[in-house]
Amino acid sequence: MILRPEEPAGGPWEAWPVARLAEEVAAVAPRVPAVVAVDGRGASGKSTLADRLATLLPGAAVVHTDDVAWHHSFFGWADLMLTGVLEPALAGRPVAFRPATWEDRGRPGTIEVPGGTRFLILEGAGASRRELDAVLSFRIWVQSDFFEAERRGIERDVAQGVNGDEHQSLAFWHRWMAEEIPFFATDRPWERAELVVNGSAARGRQGSVLVSAPPR
Repeated sequence: MILRPEEPAGGPWEAWPVARLAEEVAAVAPRVPAVVAVDGRGASGKSTLADRLATLLPGAAVVHTDDVAWHHSFFGWADLMLTGVLEPALAGRPVAFRPATWEDRGRPGTIEVPGGTRFLILEGAGASRRELDAVLSFRIWVQSDFFEAERRGIERDVAQGVNGDEHQSLAFWHRWMAEEIPFFATDRPWERAELVVNGSAARGRQGSVLVSAPPR
C-alpha cells in the first residue's frame, strides 16, 4: 500500500466480521448518542464502512461531513458541524440543520439526526479532526492506497456526474488534494484512532474488514 510520508504503515491486519467491529464500537461508547467518527482520505471507503456499521448499530444515524461542507469549505467546517449538528444531538434534541450554503444555492432538504439516536456516525475526511475530539466516542481511520484512492474518486465522480466529465473530475480532485494533504499532515487523525481499517482491501469483503491497532 502506497501512503503519504506522514502516514505510518498499518498492520498487521486481522480479518474481522463487520459485526465484531460494531460490537467494539458499542462496547466503549460513553454517552448517548455516541459519536463515531469514520475518517480517512477521499475515496478510501469511508461511506461504505459507515453504511455497514449503521445497519448493525441500533438506533444509528449517519451524517456526512461533505453535506456540512457543501460549497462552504473543504476542511473549514468544524464550527458548523459542532453548532449545527453535534451540540444539539448531544443535548438529546432532534436535528434538522440547513447550512446557509444550501439556502443560498437552493439545495432542498436538511441534515437530519432523529431524536433518540444512539449512535451518530460522522463520516468524511476530517471526521475525527482535533476540533471535534472532545465530543467523539470512537474513531476509525480508514487507510487506503494513495493512488488507488485517486482512481476510485475520479471514477466515482464521473459515474455519478458529480463534477462533470473526467477532465473536470480530475481537476476537482487536484484542488481537493491541495487541501487534504496538508490538512492530514498537520492533524494526523490516525494517531487518535481506536482502530484502523484497511480500505483498499475492503472491496469484495462483504462480511468482513481488515482491522489493525492504530500506529502509536
